[in-house]
Amino acid sequence: MFDVPLQQITDELTRTFSVIPAPVAFARLLAASVLAALIGLEREFLGKPAGLRTHILVSVAACLFIILGREIAALDFGAEAQRNDPLRMIEAVTAGVAFLAAGLIFTSGDRVRNVTTGASLWLVGAIGLGCGAGQMPLAAMATVLVLMVLFVLRHVEKWMATH
Repeated sequence: MFDVPLQQITDELTRTFSVIPAPVAFARLLAASVLAALIGLEREFLGKPAGLRTHILVSVAACLFIILGREIAALDFGAEAQRNDPLRMIEAVTAGVAFLAAGLIFTSGDRVRNVTTGASLWLVGAIGLGCGAGQMPLAAMATVLVLMVLFVLRHVEKWMATH
């Protein structure tokens, strides 16, 4: 039926990564999910429309796109057959996440709702990009900063509303 040897199929399914070793790729994906989970939990506890799972999925997807981009860039398509621009991948992921985030935001009369949740989704996309690029310390610092903004400023806003 098919003229493809079984060994060739097995090799294709078990091929190793060429740029980023599999354990490193897994560590980056795991870091993206853990950091996003911290932000997603805060949104989940507040009953926001995008919570834990959504934040993790967005971050892991962004991380995966960067890893895949680096792996694809390492493939040999022949001289001059390929142009690699890492900013294109970042722009594509950013646009996709912004589209998702914008879908959460709605207005009712003079009130705008879910802007912070939309922004947090956009940020976990950036955190996932950072993890995918191997910049876990930067992604962790951004996560800490985001959590401080979400927790501290929520209390400041409540205090300001009562005074």
